[in-house]
Amino acid sequence: MSFIIVGLGNPGQEYEGTRHNTGRDMLFTLAKSIGAVDNVDEFKLDKKLRALVAKGEVGSGKKAESVTLIAPETFMNKSGLSVGPLISILGKPNLKKAEKLIVIYDDFNLPLGSIRVSFNRSSGGHNGLESIIKAAKTEAFVRVRVGVAPEKANGTAKVPHGEKEIEKFILSAFKPAEATELKKVTKNVIGAIETIILETREKAMSIYNAN
Repeated sequence: MSFIIVGLGNPGQEYEGTRHNTGRDMLFTLAKSIGAVDNVDEFKLDKKLRALVAKGEVGSGKKAESVTLIAPETFMNKSGLSVGPLISILGKPNLKKAEKLIVIYDDFNLPLGSIRVSFNRSSGGHNGLESIIKAAKTEAFVRVRVGVAPEKANGTAKVPHGEKEIEKFILSAFKPAEATELKKVTKNVIGAIETIILETREKAMSIYNAN
């Protein structure tokens, strides 16, 4: 059974390169890295899923695992509309099979440069993840959270406060220096996903959550 990897974000050029589109943008980079596509334009629109879809493999030879890459074409808070129909493919009502679902998304509670691999956790207030949890009727899937906040001197995230400030922040574009740092982080995200798929999520946590 294929792993399903979802990258969260908003469709449209005006959202490209913004903090809230980190998951979606990293999914496109992953697709090129594993040879699923040579160009993002090669993703195919699946009208039923309301998403751009590409297929590929992680690993090689006997260890290769097939993956389906999903970029919802809904807005962030409706991401579950794209992921919900996939649960039947994963084997509902056997929700244990939802462990083959990996969701990549931004986290403004983490400083830029860090990632966290987690499993079977709450949404933490992230609207896109909350939509997926409701659609899947389970929290038992893997998340790869990517830090998008400036880092304070003590190494923690400089978190915005207030609904308007948070919205303004997550929809803002990365500064040039931040974009450079994000490219380095993308390598860790790809490495974490490969480890989850080819080995175990626990090993990915032990390696990448420590960075």
